[in-house]
Order: sequence, then C-alpha cells, then structure tokens
Amino acid sequence: MKNNRPPRQDSNTDVRAKKHLGQHFLTDENIARKIADTLDYSGYEKTLEIGPGMGVLTKYLLEKDTEVHVIEIDSESVEYLESHYLHLRGRIHEKDFLKHDLGSIFREEQFAVIGNFPYNISTQIVFKVLQMRDQIPEFSGMFQKEVAKRICEKEGSKAYGILSVLVQAFYEAEYLFTVPPTVFNPPPKVDSGVLRLKRKENYSLPCNEKLFFTVVKTSFNQRRKTLRNSLKSLNLPDNLREDTIFGSRPEQLGFQQFIELTQKIEPYAVSNK
Repeated sequence: MKNNRPPRQDSNTDVRAKKHLGQHFLTDENIARKIADTLDYSGYEKTLEIGPGMGVLTKYLLEKDTEVHVIEIDSESVEYLESHYLHLRGRIHEKDFLKHDLGSIFREEQFAVIGNFPYNISTQIVFKVLQMRDQIPEFSGMFQKEVAKRICEKEGSKAYGILSVLVQAFYEAEYLFTVPPTVFNPPPKVDSGVLRLKRKENYSLPCNEKLFFTVVKTSFNQRRKTLRNSLKSLNLPDNLREDTIFGSRPEQLGFQQFIELTQKIEPYAVSNK
C-alpha cells in the first residue's frame, strides 16, 4: 500500500550541511524523483535510504510500494525528519551505516538500498552492500561521477579496478545519468553520477568467494605488474605461475576470468593453510 505524501518542508528550518560528514544536499526535485524511480521495488518489501538529510529523495520513496527506512548519522537531520516526516515514525535510525548491524533492522529479510551518498564513504558503502549481498537484490544511488563510472567500467580500461570486478561478479551494474554540481547545496567541485546494481539470479560463485576477494584485491594492489608478479605473496608454485593467465595484467581480466584464476589457485591455497 502506498503511503500518503508528507507535508512540504519548511525552508526556514533547513539543516546546515556539515563538511566533516561530506554532506551535499540535493535541491532538485526532478532529479530526486528520477533517483527514486531507479529501483523496481519488486521481490522485496523494504527499502533503506542512506543519509536522507532533509528528505528530498525520501518524499518520493514514500510514494512507492515499499516500507521505507532511513539511516542517518547527523542528529540535526534526524530531528528534522522526525518533525517533517511523520510517516517515518519508528523507521528513522540514528546510526552510522558502516558500523551498524543492519540485521537488527531487517533480520533476514530482503531489502533495497538507495541514497545520495557522501563522497568520502561511498566506496565503503558498496563494500558493505557486497558483504550483505544475500539480502540486497537492488542498490542505486548517487556517487562522485568518477567512482560511479569506475564501478560500472569493463576490463581493458584504466578506470577498471577492484570495485568493478567485485561488484560485477554479483550484480549487473549500469551507469544511468550524470548530475551537475549546481543542483546541490553546497555544490561539490565535481559532477555526480547515478548508478543501479541488480543482483544476478545466480550470484553464487563457483569458487571460494573469500579467496576470490583476496585474489582480486592482491592483483590490483600492483596493477602495473603481471599477475605472475603481483600474486607472488600467495606463494604459488612455479609450475602454476607459468599458466598463460599469469602473464596478464589485472585490468585485462573480466570478472569471469578472475573466477577462473581463483579456481586455478584454490587447490594450492587450501594446501598452504
């Protein structure tokens, strides 16, 4: 059942953006509506918005057929939301998204994640979503454009990296649109980009997933070197490192090839434990 739209906000009680929290409040209603429309709202009943601020995106989420929860670390924003968004009563969580156990909110339920993410923690947000991928079928939101592009980038590009591989192994990643600095208060110094992640139907990898993360991260830690050199710390036998795949650089491998690489390494990683 759709919620009623909350009353219009009083501009005289605006929350002050705080630099140490990386806050840039979105002021464009059309863009807020477009972001809210990026999710399908199917296959789950609840949606979590990270860092709602004064609720410019929240108001459009409340029009969707989903139970909206918001998580906000800024007490001033929380106070504002509690007084302006009565429909959210009991679903405003004054917590740090990165540190809070989301299981206490959603238990084992499926839920989507959305937001206008602070630039300074946006990649950490993605890593936490990956950790909780069993519960998060959809994810969308606004990042620094460079970061959003990197997440969606394919192999062969200089921008392609750890986040690109790890995200694309479990989710279909799509860059949606660019947002200029002028629609924020205060305006950031760079463009922003909105992306959408949809979890794959079969997102269980045919390899040791913990080792997969290790192989990807270790490979890109020295991205200019071939895998033969960048993976030396894994203490692999010389005969394995002669395999042709080890002559590649990490940005040349798609996520499927990283899965194959992990499968080759796995017997030796297990025996070295």
